[in-house]
Amino acid sequence: MGLLESVPNFSEGRDTATIAAIGDAIAARARLLDVHSDVDHNRSVFTLVGEDGELIDALVAAVAVARERIDLRQHAGAHPRIGAADVVPIVPLAPADLERAHDVALQLGQRIGALGIPVFVYEPPERGPAYYRRGGTAELQRRLDVGEIRPDFGPSRLDPATGGVILGARKPLIALNVNLHGPLELAKEIADLVRERGGGFHGVRALGLNLPTAGLVQVSMNIEDWPFAPPHRVVERIRVEAAARGAEVAGYEVVGLIPAGAAVGLDALDPSRILETRLP
Repeated sequence: MGLLESVPNFSEGRDTATIAAIGDAIAARARLLDVHSDVDHNRSVFTLVGEDGELIDALVAAVAVARERIDLRQHAGAHPRIGAADVVPIVPLAPADLERAHDVALQLGQRIGALGIPVFVYEPPERGPAYYRRGGTAELQRRLDVGEIRPDFGPSRLDPATGGVILGARKPLIALNVNLHGPLELAKEIADLVRERGGGFHGVRALGLNLPTAGLVQVSMNIEDWPFAPPHRVVERIRVEAAARGAEVAGYEVVGLIPAGAAVGLDALDPSRILETRLP
């Protein structure tokens, strides 16, 4: 049986002790490949691989650490979130393992729900993470109270400090951020142009965010179908749209690791960002 990948996102990008504690919980049980933390997003993305049981044990332990150490009532950051452990995707490294990844996600959801945390199993693209995040935890609790949605595992009440966990199985995606010199309105306008919903690239979800620490704004994207929306083409489109508005790209970053095929054309990409170079 081959390895599966997970790319959990935790709502902490500033407290190095908490980030390290989550990483330690993962590394004690599975193979931790990468940690990406962002101060302005106030979010950390971990990349790990393991066999089914290893992955589940590592993720349950990491969620338990997040519950102990992260308080959403004290949290502020550019990235939307509804949980201390906000989203936990299970990703097949081989396309044939997608159904297996789904089964692992359901086992994981049951274990996290047993910790007393509401778990929502997403089904992209119709019910992706944004479906649960809109309006934050207060709006999510309202929707739970009126019966609009219900958790797949765990209680129907969100703990104010911990929130809920969104999880599921998905194909590999590219998390790509392009930074710009300019106002927030510029990033929002360009995000609307490149996202699928605005008539842009197929499978691209995009937000315009402010990065006060960096003094920049950002088009933050998930590219869900990178063969149809190659990352280098998306970056170039943003560069062209920014130039047409008298602005310029300050740089880009890949969050986590990406398949080698998706790295084609990203000339400035550090080779260590390529998943195949990091696998055991």
